[in-house]
Amino acid sequence: MKRVKPRPLVASQLVKNTPRQAGGGRSRKALVSRSRESIARGSKSFMAASLLFDKPTRERAHLLYAWCRRCDDIADGQDHGGTLNLSNANSKDRVEAVRILTHRALDGQPTADIAFDALGLVAAETGITRDMADDVIDGFELDARGWRPRTEGDLMRYCYHVAGAVGVMMAKVMGVPGDAQDTLDRACDLGLAFQLNNIARDISEDDAAGRCYLPTEWLAEYDIPPGEVMRPQYRPQLVKLAQRLVSMAELHDARARIGAGRLNFRQRWAVLSAANIYGAIGEEVVQQAELAWDHRIHTGFFDKIGHVFSALKETISGSWEPGKDPKWDRGKLMVMARMDGPVAGVPNTPIRDESVRRKED
Repeated sequence: MKRVKPRPLVASQLVKNTPRQAGGGRSRKALVSRSRESIARGSKSFMAASLLFDKPTRERAHLLYAWCRRCDDIADGQDHGGTLNLSNANSKDRVEAVRILTHRALDGQPTADIAFDALGLVAAETGITRDMADDVIDGFELDARGWRPRTEGDLMRYCYHVAGAVGVMMAKVMGVPGDAQDTLDRACDLGLAFQLNNIARDISEDDAAGRCYLPTEWLAEYDIPPGEVMRPQYRPQLVKLAQRLVSMAELHDARARIGAGRLNFRQRWAVLSAANIYGAIGEEVVQQAELAWDHRIHTGFFDKIGHVFSALKETISGSWEPGKDPKWDRGKLMVMARMDGPVAGVPNTPIRDESVRRKED
């Protein structure tokens, strides 16, 4: 038998690296279709508002929403806002998987997941950056670490990650350039307003899942022991805390409307419609007072229609009052996010006078 001489292994001239493609190589039509299904199942409020966008903006908003929802589902171990499942000890691993898939999508690599490929496509079309996406993922990481806010600043930092940063990404979807920082700030304000209203509404639901986004300093101020926010005897104090959240949301909402005035007509109408719908949630929490958490507050179909028409009037009139500046803005919150961890204190030892040092030498 003839002995075959082994050939040395060399790099093949035929095998090439997979070309980078926005959307992981999937067709835009398929990504948009699946993303539309995601928003239709996940958020009727956002779906209603998105219908007011022009077609390109609407499709891009759906692509971004699909990624946000998928990240949320993976991090929480749930499906489209269903029952939370936080017992899995690998929550940190799930968040890390979200980050890895997100980075692959932004690099134009396939992810084998429709929602992440959708992000890759919309990022390529609009200029959404890795830093913007990482700011959102950092919010999921806080939850995975079992983090709880101690101060109002902690609360607002969390709101920035999970909603304010999403608002910035939505502004990019609507074509706001990266150097229009004030408009991006106003988009962040809208996200903060949404999240503050959501927290006020979901206090009972979060408590059932073992979460609490009310700062511990607030709870101490109102003599509510940690872990007992839903006890009946603390309901009057809880009402005051919810009012506090909603009042903060209203300040950010007013600032956001100024930014909305810089958008084109249909984008402005959609944004103001969403602002009205979410603002109504906070108003309903305040109105129902101690009964606000006996059932989940939601905005009915005809109420949504009313908010959309109110937004149309506001869009046409085009007049927005600046109002009082909120305590927290995007700049402050981004600094807090970037400086996660202990900050070195000021040294107590005074700096030696240079002339004295030279004499000693």
